[in-house]
Amino acid sequence: MLINIKKMDCPYCSHDDLKVTDKRGSPNGIRRRRECLKCGKRFTTYERIEPFDLYVIKKDGRRERYNRDKLLLGIVKACEKREISPEKIDEIVNQIEEKLRKKGKEVTTKAVGELVMNALKKLDKVAYIRFASVYRKFDDVNDFRKEIKEVGK
Repeated sequence: MLINIKKMDCPYCSHDDLKVTDKRGSPNGIRRRRECLKCGKRFTTYERIEPFDLYVIKKDGRRERYNRDKLLLGIVKACEKREISPEKIDEIVNQIEEKLRKKGKEVTTKAVGELVMNALKKLDKVAYIRFASVYRKFDDVNDFRKEIKEVGK
């Protein structure tokens, strides 16, 4: 596999002479604290493993290449106007991806949806209900009542 490495530029002054002042593992990948040798400003970057070769089997049987952004967007929408940090959402996506990697080369949308619902149920009940209402296609208020009652147990 060829890796195309582009030299990083400072986001403040665009200078390309940087030094790494700290490096450590994190749930988001490898965290690097960098300092520009020209302007002296510091910033953080994350290095993550390249997306893996995974296909999602849709309900109608179609195969679609896994898309992290789709997963992230669904979770972000469910968490809108809740006090959930973007870092926490990214951590959940990383955890779900880790579980998906272990399932093999193909996974169903049902499996992905269940992983998301389990994570959201632990994180925030309102976000969970929002996601479940779309994922399970709630038809009326009774569907909401039933799910809320289930979450309250």
